[in-house]
Amino acid sequence: MKEPRTIACVLHISHQKTNEYDLTAAFEEAVGLAAAIDLDIVYTQLIQLKKVTPATMIGQGNVEALKEVISEHQIELVVFDGPLTPVQQRNLEKAWNCKVIDRTSLILEIFGERARTAEGRLQVELAALTYQRSRLVRSWTHLERQRGGFGFTGGPGETQLELDRRMIDERIIRIKTELEKTKRTRSLHRSARADIPYPVVALVGYTNAGKSTLFNKLTHAQVLAKDMLFATLDPTMRQIKLPSGRTIILSDTVGFISHLPTQLIAAFRATLEEVCAADLILHVQDCSHPDSTYQAQEVNKVLTELGLEKELEDGTVVNVLNKIDLLAPSHLNLLQERSKKTELLVSAATGAGLDTLLKVIDRQLNRHTQLLEFELPLQAGEALAWLYRQGAIIGREDSEASIHLKLQISPQALEKFKARFNPSLLP
Repeated sequence: MKEPRTIACVLHISHQKTNEYDLTAAFEEAVGLAAAIDLDIVYTQLIQLKKVTPATMIGQGNVEALKEVISEHQIELVVFDGPLTPVQQRNLEKAWNCKVIDRTSLILEIFGERARTAEGRLQVELAALTYQRSRLVRSWTHLERQRGGFGFTGGPGETQLELDRRMIDERIIRIKTELEKTKRTRSLHRSARADIPYPVVALVGYTNAGKSTLFNKLTHAQVLAKDMLFATLDPTMRQIKLPSGRTIILSDTVGFISHLPTQLIAAFRATLEEVCAADLILHVQDCSHPDSTYQAQEVNKVLTELGLEKELEDGTVVNVLNKIDLLAPSHLNLLQERSKKTELLVSAATGAGLDTLLKVIDRQLNRHTQLLEFELPLQAGEALAWLYRQGAIIGREDSEASIHLKLQISPQALEKFKARFNPSLLP
């Protein structure tokens, strides 16, 4: 039997000084975050403040007005789209007699429900514990619950367990130890791929930009792809063939979001290492979103924090403007006129522009390669197969005694070829 949904309201708080991005888009994102964990949202409100009240954030007048709304709608959970101090959270819960959570708690709860791999769940639990510890630990309830999540939003059968810092610290140490083991395993997997080796192309982008839909379209995989924030949390990798015949590994990653909790950025660094190690990064953007520019800036900010500033400038990052099928013809024409050479217009839903995208991936992977000619003996089948996998074969001529290849290959791949095969095979 399906659990009844928690009745909730969403409050987006805007300060007079805040003018980072369009308020409407930010408000919609806040509601979308709450909807991502299937809350029954019965009331939403945008509250603009001249100043923050230390005790309650929103001032006594707003507290009293909302108390009536909460009582009338029998609201069980209030979601603040912004940070709350422990004191503010406690005071609001007393005033309204219901659960109150902030943006960080909500995102942690979403991640707790979505993470599927052992590593993903460990990373989220570490982030949740770090956050709870910083707030003097009101409760730690997720181990008693059957569903995902971390107890921030409440739930059936939940018990209030008061845990001291020592217990949480011990659990944090155990999780970090387990994560180190997982990190070493991932490193071994990357080393194994390097021996094959296939270039890695990583998809990054703001959450709900359409990365998983694009991933499924290109790889014919069945990764969860929904019109929902944070539908994908665990990285997924698949092999695909490019028009040149070269095989690559395409990696789908967690979506970024503005004001991502610092605990999660640290906890998911191991997951994002796949992006750092990628040969090419596709920055997927929802060009139909009213605040697409701001979202792109937020993603670039995170990539810079990951140490990829050079890659943002040297062509390693390709901007893929997705969801053109949702644009009005006039808007699409305008976008086509002003789009740069580093931007591709596609629709993962309809497949428009994907052939061009694959060709651009091919071309970009060749940007640091050199053109070489190889003369291989007929019996060098393993070396020939290796070059087909790693290089881009431009021409081939077979004779009775040998195979003549013309190909593009990266300096790194050439060094691996030298180390693996007989030097006499080199040009």
